[in-house]
Amino acid sequence: MATKAFQKVYTQITQITKATCSLKATAVGYGELATIGEKLGQVVKIIGDEVTLQVFGGTEGIPTNAEVTFLGKGPTLKVGDQLSGRFFNALGIPIDGGGEVDGEEREIGGPSVNPVRRKQPSELIATGIAGIDLNNTLVSGQKIPFFADPDQPFNQVMANVALRAKADKIILGGMGLTNDDYLYFKNVFDNAGALDRIISFVNTTDNPPVERILVPDMALTAAEYFAVEKNESVLVLLTDMTLYADALSIVSNRMDQIPSKDSMPGSLYSDLAKIYEKAVQFPSGGSITIIAVTTLSGGDITHSIPDNTGYITEGQLFLRKDTDVGKVIVDPFRSLSRLKQLVIGKKTREDHPQVMNAAIRLFADAANAKTKLENGFDLSDYDERSLAFARDYSEKLLAIDVNIAIEEMLNTAWRLFRKHFKHEEIGIKQALVDKYWAEA
Repeated sequence: MATKAFQKVYTQITQITKATCSLKATAVGYGELATIGEKLGQVVKIIGDEVTLQVFGGTEGIPTNAEVTFLGKGPTLKVGDQLSGRFFNALGIPIDGGGEVDGEEREIGGPSVNPVRRKQPSELIATGIAGIDLNNTLVSGQKIPFFADPDQPFNQVMANVALRAKADKIILGGMGLTNDDYLYFKNVFDNAGALDRIISFVNTTDNPPVERILVPDMALTAAEYFAVEKNESVLVLLTDMTLYADALSIVSNRMDQIPSKDSMPGSLYSDLAKIYEKAVQFPSGGSITIIAVTTLSGGDITHSIPDNTGYITEGQLFLRKDTDVGKVIVDPFRSLSRLKQLVIGKKTREDHPQVMNAAIRLFADAANAKTKLENGFDLSDYDERSLAFARDYSEKLLAIDVNIAIEEMLNTAWRLFRKHFKHEEIGIKQALVDKYWAEA
């Protein structure tokens, strides 16, 4: 061992796998960064004096006598107002051609907020997407995933949410994005003139998969700066958490850890929870809201990644293609926001809860009518009208390309009720029918 400017330097690596290397070292901390030759690594395991590093660039080309220099700190991000409008890689290095960011250097991956410092979420986060705002309204400080098949346009949905959401700052954490997806986000944000309030941390398929592990913590460290120091409402968009979990799996497998269900590490629940629990509403007004994409393998909702995610988060948004209208919709039957009751009818118009419930009940009647049709039964007049309503409801409200304000969503629903049903068929309080039936 040698020392270099107060940093410990070692030159004897005892074991090398595709993603990790091990050596004997002392006075090293968990999560500490190190350089291995020209590559960067992070301490992921310490047993006695045996230290294991995950190597972000992969271990190819690293000899057993490579210089390993421990840096005495974990991964950091410089936080400040200069982050706005910038694109960074998983290590917090600018990738947009701009200069370095000046700011206070902070270690990423700190603890979540003490529960006594949290306030019950009560502020509406409007996205402009009716399948969310009308049926599964989001609240500041909420954590909620999109569940989607890999062929669904979830990145387009995330970009649309970023542009439409009423938040002070939007922070994108992209993991395993194709170059096309990365350029798509960049162009959409640029063309919309919204770059000044958007910050992006991106790991593409060209980058080492293991670097994806850093992306959520980078995004949330930036989010905490704006929410705590600036009292701003921050929306964090993470895509794709399945690829994040796959990166965790790569590292744990290379460390010879015994895998749990679906080849995932046994720590998957706590790894996901430490990210999602950063969602918070502060009494001072700042907030961090997390919307994440979890892609499903063959639509399997029971896989350990969505399964664990569902226990941690406050609902889910489920994308599917509606074959009747040929559009991707937010499925009202499989989607749920567990906090929507904190704002609907309170921060939105009085008729919101009843309109939402009536529309979904009528949509369910249409699903029953469709089953009757598929099984060769005759349809009643009401069945025919409910099917026509469902097509209009999917096209004008549930489709992800609908971009209108919540009041217009409610007026649209009333127009659809009036078009397809008698007012006594919709099951809404008479006082609300009297007020809104003719006006919408």
